[in-house]
Amino acid sequence: AVLGAGVMGSKIAAHLANAGIPTCLLDIAPVELTEDERARGLRLEDPAVRNRIVGAGWKSALGARPPALFSQGPARLVRLGNFADDLKLVAEVDWIIEAVIENLEIKRRLFRDVERHRRPGTITSSNTSGIPIARIAAGFSDDFRAHFLGTHFFNPPRYLKLLEIIPTPDTDPELTRFMTRFGADRLGKGVVVCKDTPNFIANRIGVYSMARTLLSALQAGLSVEEVDLATGPILGRPRSATFRTFDLIGIDTYVHVARHLYESLPDDPEREVFRVPALLETLAERRWLGDKTGQGFYRRARGKTEFLDPATLEYKPIENPKLAALEKAWQVDDLAARTRKLVFGSDRIGSFLWEVVGSTLAYAAAKIPEISDDCTSVDNAIKWGFGHELGPFETWDALGVARAATRLRREERKVPPLVESLLASGGKSFYRRRGGRTYCFAPSLRSFVREPEPEGVISLRALKGPKKVVESNPSASLIDLGDGVACLEFHSKLNTIDADTVEMIHAAVDRVAREFVGLVVANEGENFSAGANLVAVLEAARAGRWDAIEAAVRRFQDANLRLRYSDKPVVAAPHQRALGGGCEIALHCDQIHAAAELYMGLVEVGVGLVPAGGGCKEMVRAAADACAGSALQLDERMRAAFERIATAKVSGSALEAREMGFLRPQDHITLNADRRLHHAKADVLGLAREGYAPGAPHQDIVVLGEPGLASLKLTLHMMERGGYITEYDRVVGTRLATVLAGGKFLGVSRVSEQYLLELEREAFLSLAGEPKTQERMEHMLREGKPLRN
Repeated sequence: AVLGAGVMGSKIAAHLANAGIPTCLLDIAPVELTEDERARGLRLEDPAVRNRIVGAGWKSALGARPPALFSQGPARLVRLGNFADDLKLVAEVDWIIEAVIENLEIKRRLFRDVERHRRPGTITSSNTSGIPIARIAAGFSDDFRAHFLGTHFFNPPRYLKLLEIIPTPDTDPELTRFMTRFGADRLGKGVVVCKDTPNFIANRIGVYSMARTLLSALQAGLSVEEVDLATGPILGRPRSATFRTFDLIGIDTYVHVARHLYESLPDDPEREVFRVPALLETLAERRWLGDKTGQGFYRRARGKTEFLDPATLEYKPIENPKLAALEKAWQVDDLAARTRKLVFGSDRIGSFLWEVVGSTLAYAAAKIPEISDDCTSVDNAIKWGFGHELGPFETWDALGVARAATRLRREERKVPPLVESLLASGGKSFYRRRGGRTYCFAPSLRSFVREPEPEGVISLRALKGPKKVVESNPSASLIDLGDGVACLEFHSKLNTIDADTVEMIHAAVDRVAREFVGLVVANEGENFSAGANLVAVLEAARAGRWDAIEAAVRRFQDANLRLRYSDKPVVAAPHQRALGGGCEIALHCDQIHAAAELYMGLVEVGVGLVPAGGGCKEMVRAAADACAGSALQLDERMRAAFERIATAKVSGSALEAREMGFLRPQDHITLNADRRLHHAKADVLGLAREGYAPGAPHQDIVVLGEPGLASLKLTLHMMERGGYITEYDRVVGTRLATVLAGGKFLGVSRVSEQYLLELEREAFLSLAGEPKTQERMEHMLREGKPLRN
């Protein structure tokens, strides 16, 4: 049961539903009618009134952007109610999560009511972001306190990986261990166990960093736009950087958290950093709170984005300034080296970043062991809660601990005891790699200890050694996962599919047939694959190298068929974006074990092409298999497939990918993306144990022929007349429809998959030669979005 249907409570309930957990969502019952309810003749006793507040909270979650639910399906698992009538339902649940307003007395009053209904042994937790957990639980029964802890989700819970678990001295240690496993296994979270200190770990360090950035920016006279350019992706941080993050979380929310820290930390030497500056007080008074009110540090006006000038409180148009330090830094691919170049730069950007980063690193190190006994927990909390690629101690290592400490001393600033201890021990970094293992400096021992390996996690980065990389080229590698299973890893830029990738697929199938029991197709990039290498296609098309394009497409189709008919089982483990050719590779594997956050689709139409790596063929085959010879059902399914491909629709999750037909009944989904490889490897071994045998190539796929094609053409004609698509959209759509209908047979026919692949190649080559398709490809490469020409 989730108690409180506000922004956090409703979204926590949604994420529990995503995990397949039936959930009661409760909130207060209204004490008076609205004008609309009076006009409708409703009474306070009517259920529609009693559940008005919880209903509004749940409706907000259902309409959230980005979506809180994987699809609309899990919504049926959430039952709504109110505290007055339905609090007794907590007697039936296994876990009670409180997510009401951040007020200690309100929380304790609610828990007193809960305890009257709660069964002994029921896990009970608070989602507070900073109120001491022990103070919330004080005075309750022994059983309540033994089963009580903090469970701090980050907003939005579906997307932010961090779950902070905060036990009290009375919490049963076995409960802490169970919730740590449950959070990772069932909820897909990165779990950090925290001490019960003000705002725990992530917000203590993260809010300090934001506060320090704001103060330093105001002192340096940097604009909002300049700061966000300097503190975003270039530093391995989210695109929201600093000021967009203020707007995202809400300036009022930030003010509340910062004020709580200021009041809770009377003895902290850096306390003044948390004092809310006059600028934020003014923005809060004006209700310029960010995204929730339509303006904060940014706003949209007359169709354009503007940013706030803190000095005048007036908005200015985005200028996209060219900052020399940033342009030079972007030439450095390695994040650690790029961070060093930026932070130790001698210009005003470098001075600003040293002040921000250096101060934050010093603060994080000084808070050990107050907020955590180990460095890894702090790093994980910042990476998982704030989306940074490097945590504070990883950033110390990137800068060079000795170099950063020397600069602090030169500026007569205190070097944290932890840093002095590391350097005195002869250590040069907080982390070190030895024999494929990671060791971290342990403050209490003043020596390095081996990092525990997360349960169920296989790290390709850790495996990559001379004995584990079986074969490699610039775009892909074959890695030995152990137990007779190999992994085909993509590592080109954006994991795009190029000639080297295709050749490694062929090589992997050959090696696996001889030396392994099966193959996993997976990687640890930001995305599984962004699709084909569009640059190569465009260059070849403009040069008129049609034979080369045809050969490349055929080679890719053959590679996917080799995955499909490999002598050994093949399981794909896609995550994040699996687009175009990346989607086609996954579709040809025996099974897919997908991360829940999977954005999958055949998107080639967006650049004026059609899927030609077997994607169209797979959609036709799947539709035909599902219809058992019924032409009417096949027509309905082909229309759905046509709509998905013609509109370049991408799934919003793995669950939606299943609803769209990209995932099949035999495919699996895991909420914990870090465990995809482990699960996929287990799937391969399971298939091998069951006596895996490859299927035979399909020779009798049912297609609709000319009647189906005519129906799809009519749809395109009506859409063009209605202004929904352009004339060239209709041209591309017609080529796609021809492939999906199986060509121009007079009626329902049966064809081989090779025939459908030939149709794909023909359509692809024809469209690649069209000037408007080449314009679309160029525009996508230049602007990163489709052109409607």
